[in-house]
Amino acid sequence: MIKATIITIGDEILIGQIVDTNSTSIAKHLNTAGITVVEKLSIGDQAEQIEQSIARAVAQSQVVIITGGLGPTKDDITKHTLARIFNSRMHEDERVCNHVHALLERRGITFNDLNRSQAMVPDCCTVLFNAYGTAPGMWFETENGAVVISLPGVPFEMEHLMEDEVMPRLKAHFSLHANVHRTMITAGLPESMLAERIEQWEDALPKWMKLAYLPAPNIVRLRLSAYDQEDGEAAREAINTEFDKLHNIIPGHIVGFEGATMQSLVHEIMRERGVTLATAESCTGGAIASLFTAMAGASAYFMGGVVAYANKVKRDVLGVNYDDIMTHGAVSETVARQMAEGVRRITGADYAIATTGIAGPTGGSEAKPVGTVWMAVATPTHTVAVMRNSGLDRGQIISRASAYAIELLYKELKG
Repeated sequence: MIKATIITIGDEILIGQIVDTNSTSIAKHLNTAGITVVEKLSIGDQAEQIEQSIARAVAQSQVVIITGGLGPTKDDITKHTLARIFNSRMHEDERVCNHVHALLERRGITFNDLNRSQAMVPDCCTVLFNAYGTAPGMWFETENGAVVISLPGVPFEMEHLMEDEVMPRLKAHFSLHANVHRTMITAGLPESMLAERIEQWEDALPKWMKLAYLPAPNIVRLRLSAYDQEDGEAAREAINTEFDKLHNIIPGHIVGFEGATMQSLVHEIMRERGVTLATAESCTGGAIASLFTAMAGASAYFMGGVVAYANKVKRDVLGVNYDDIMTHGAVSETVARQMAEGVRRITGADYAIATTGIAGPTGGSEAKPVGTVWMAVATPTHTVAVMRNSGLDRGQIISRASAYAIELLYKELKG
């Protein structure tokens, strides 16, 4: 098994100023090629930290990939630290220098000594040409056969270097076996109940096959993995066979595989059937509409949405009976039903989703605590409504309520 460690460098990561997406992308590339990531590290812009982390990584991995700290300013010290680690002098790479000069000229930026420093690289490294930025990548090889790769921290530059330079070289450098994963999406069973239902199946899995539970709002993903397989195709077939068995164990709870989401399943059904959708949202504030419109092709079926936060909008735009609001409250079954029917009527959509609830942190009561959400789906023939308690955290409530409401629509579409 070829192991890898990923190191991201930058104080901005440690203080929460930016989110580290680089390590996630790198891990996906490596895993697809059959290289197993054993650790990810995020460290600050300190030479001592960089040296210690690389030493630790090389001791446990054959592949070490570093991102960040390759800019032209004084706080970008990765390149000089690597030169010191590998006891190497620096030289100016003519191709990189010419590229940086031309790139800055096109941008109208004056080329100076700091920019020229980008072309300085350790003598012992193989330069990985960065066509999309000024900082080149670098490939080092240790005496014990490990590979240390340094990449710029700018995500799209890193991504291009991984695809164009790093992965082809790694595949040529190592004899790689396959890592195989497949993920089944289930819905309607909480994680604990799901685990209980499939316990015998799980216990009977081959020892080389690993199962992971990945819960998300209103769904649980089941991932089967096989690492370091000489015959990747045979491993894939074995995983598929195991998943096939679940159709008899949890019928009705399997909704798809891999990156499938409830909204993507609804998306496909809507497009296939040629039917349309609208939304009326109170507590979810447009989150449901956003989930659909984020998918390419949503314009084929998504008619529009109303964020009816105020009771006045529920009444004047959606046609909710104001006496019902006063009698039952805005967070009630009757209001949710009328919101769904109202937005379906005014948009002419075939189906409509509505939500009304208490997202908190205030506004709850003993009868209707924070997290109480009524949701409704109006169809061409009828309207259904359910109440779900969606947690205590405001963000969690919005996310869960959106997922519950979309699942309700999915069930109606599937009959």
